[in-house]
Amino acid sequence: MRIVPVLLSGGVGTRLWPLSRSSMPKQLQSLLGDKTMVQATVERLPDRASRPLVVCNASHADAISEQLAEIGREPELLVAEPVGRNTAPAVAAAALLAEPHAILVVLPADHVIADVEAFRKALDVAVEAAGQGHLVTFGVVPDRPETGYGYIEVGDAHDGWRRVERFVEKPDRTTAAVYVGSGRHLWNSGMFVFEASEIRSELERHAPEVVTAVDRALADASREGRLLRLGASFAEAPSVSIDYAVMEKTDRAVVVPLDAGWSDVGSWAALWEISERDQDDNVVMGEAEVLDVHRSYVRSEGRLVAVVGVDDVIVVDTGDAVLVAARDRAQDVKRLVDRLARRGRPEVR
Repeated sequence: MRIVPVLLSGGVGTRLWPLSRSSMPKQLQSLLGDKTMVQATVERLPDRASRPLVVCNASHADAISEQLAEIGREPELLVAEPVGRNTAPAVAAAALLAEPHAILVVLPADHVIADVEAFRKALDVAVEAAGQGHLVTFGVVPDRPETGYGYIEVGDAHDGWRRVERFVEKPDRTTAAVYVGSGRHLWNSGMFVFEASEIRSELERHAPEVVTAVDRALADASREGRLLRLGASFAEAPSVSIDYAVMEKTDRAVVVPLDAGWSDVGSWAALWEISERDQDDNVVMGEAEVLDVHRSYVRSEGRLVAVVGVDDVIVVDTGDAVLVAARDRAQDVKRLVDRLARRGRPEVR
């Protein structure tokens, strides 16, 4: 059974601006430890996995190739998208390129998993279930009523996995608390395992327009060594997630519970949550000093940053831009970046 990791690296991570930019998104950054996120994603894979197939923005292909070469895990193939079209077209490209019976392990390249051993054990269960024809997702065991994630309602247990009853959109806090207390809801991680032929079949059934556009883009693709540049027809694919295109509609979806210190690092507040903090619950990185500051994230990529007498804030200085935000408003950084983009500010890139 050939296990092919498929790394999805098309995101920009605007909520982690100004560190994450469209030219150097969060998956190419070292947010925790000395490895970049894409490097850490590959290193947590088991030895029996093949070299990864990476689907990425064309402008990031060289950086990804260099970073994986640094850790001795050169990709099998870099599939460069001419334009981002969400995860369903990216997964379709991988499924059409892979051997029909290969087991695809689809992983966003910008997630953090603290307990690698627990992840690998869950992956073993997922691979076994995928080999039986199931479409597998990982559901993270929730430790709080989080409103920033979608949820999966699960059914009865079978050999380490559970049937998917339904996918639930991001809830309000009251509903999230009910979900967490029910014991039948998991966070939707956005990680998947399935056989290439099986996901292709379900895409053809539930989202044929995605397969048609990706097929044409592959027919018009050009190859330079490990780099495969998809043709312009890729832009004709609907911009739709694999969750919506297939997983919410198929009757073959199952979920493997995952309790491994997972985070999608979707905001500065999420990064504060998973980082090592000092006695005042602060994360202080780089040339930064704090005085009478609590529960805050302060980071400088160069010059001295000094913060005095405030709590629950995010302060990030990258030299050409400074972000100051309330920690409980960290999700709104994306709205700010959207405004900067409309104004043509070069700091967005």
